Amino acid sequence: MTPAPAPSPDSTGRAFDAVLCDLDNVIRFYDTAPLAGLERAAGLPEGTTTDIGYAPEIDLPLLLGRITPDAWVESIAAGLTERVGAERARELGRALADAPFRADEEVVSLLRRARAHVPLVLVTNATLRLDADLALLGLTDLAHAVVSSAVEQVAKPDPAIYRTAAERAGVPMERCLFVDDRQENIDAAAALGMTTALYREAEDLRRALGPRAEKAAGGAAVEVQRAGREM
Repeated sequence: MTPAPAPSPDSTGRAFDAVLCDLDNVIRFYDTAPLAGLERAAGLPEGTTTDIGYAPEIDLPLLLGRITPDAWVESIAAGLTERVGAERARELGRALADAPFRADEEVVSLLRRARAHVPLVLVTNATLRLDADLALLGLTDLAHAVVSSAVEQVAKPDPAIYRTAAERAGVPMERCLFVDDRQENIDAAAALGMTTALYREAEDLRRALGPRAEKAAGGAAVEVQRAGREM
């Protein structure tokens, strides 16, 4: 893992010394249009499959690494079978699991600038496919560390995952900026003393990063050092 910039020993006047950032609906966005077309063809309201797939009792085992994505698809299909039949239910579940995704290039650019100034850690409720997904997005080098719920076996908004992320950054929690699109995750971070930014659009991130959203002087990244522990 790439070593992170060491936090400044004098943080006076600085709002934060590390950025902890969510992945989905901040950096990564899914295209659910193909799934919506299948739902219409099946006579289902758009969003029916995601409502089932992201229900906590279905989704959380996946995010904690306790089941595979294939098992998740089967759980979704079980919730749809009575309405559309087993074959179509499985097709809908698979369409959700395999929905294409992309990275928001503006957000990626802002975060790359930020990581030239301070440690950047991704903190995400994700599946065991996260490493492969980041590779597909071309983002394996985006952050100094990645904290995944499936690996840590704890998910946001559990305070434990925030503590782990701050430790990986090598920065006290009260010196972390946490960015997420879900209010409950923001509230949990704030309760731990973190500076927070609720994400709705790229401008929210730009505003939260402030000077960290600017290019490093001369266009070059600052020299990086090991920040307290191996990443």
